Amino acid sequence: MQKYERLEKIGEGTYGTVFKAKNAHTQEIVALKRVRLDEDDEGVPSSALRETCLLKELKQRNIVNLIEVLYSERKLTLVFEFCDMDLKKYFETLSTPIDQVTVQTLFYQLLRGVAFCHSKNVLHRDLKPQNILINKNGELKLADFGLARAFGIPVRCYSAEVVTLWYRPPDVLFGAKLYTTSIDVWSAACIFAELSTSGKPLFPGSDVDDQLQRIFKLLGTASESTWEGVSKLPEFKQFQEYPISMTWEQVVPNLNNAGTDLLQLMMVCDPSKRISAEVAYHHSYFDSLPNYIHLWYTD
Repeated sequence: MQKYERLEKIGEGTYGTVFKAKNAHTQEIVALKRVRLDEDDEGVPSSALRETCLLKELKQRNIVNLIEVLYSERKLTLVFEFCDMDLKKYFETLSTPIDQVTVQTLFYQLLRGVAFCHSKNVLHRDLKPQNILINKNGELKLADFGLARAFGIPVRCYSAEVVTLWYRPPDVLFGAKLYTTSIDVWSAACIFAELSTSGKPLFPGSDVDDQLQRIFKLLGTASESTWEGVSKLPEFKQFQEYPISMTWEQVVPNLNNAGTDLLQLMMVCDPSKRISAEVAYHHSYFDSLPNYIHLWYTD
């Protein structure tokens, strides 16, 4: 660890402390995630092992770069590229609304990162502003893959205890354990709405029932007529038919028509009807992206 000089503590991660540090040889600024090791018999936490293994395979501009892993008998340290802040802190620094070109640029990058994960058969499963980093050049990076999972065919059953409540899709709120990439698409849509309103969460529920009520008041109450198979989900319960009292224009007033259309295509209660992240980043909403963004991607 003498290779890196710790400069300051910058946060607490899922399973350890994060420091800003400097490479003593190259002067490169990095982020060190110090993982707490279990002194009994568990050793390295499974979430840390999962994140390490997945990030070694996920090398793309919009996914935080894992530079190296340092291991000793007492500690494990993950060395990441340094980013100036996460999206939640970015919202907190705002004194004026985010201009819509910036919303468009940030969301495009988020979708590119999510689509790349999905192309490598990885579900992030915890997309939220705290897990999205932004560097000084305006590049967005997906981070914190502690809840991520590789998926394949046949589809396996997964835990329903994933995704922070405000960004959790209705199928998972109803206890679904068979889910696909649509889980991340819903979370991304929630973040898109939040970007467009400069940090106002779309569905800030206090518990699962409140979360579902907020969703149904905007999208309509889920039923077999609109979502085939919903009543068979493990924790399904019938909610009243809520009258839809808000239009999308009222909910996300700063989005143009194309942006509102994209949001509606992603934010569908029935997971089988949500568009994919790859289809989403080809949507006409991004037709007017600044040219330099396109130059970032050569694939």
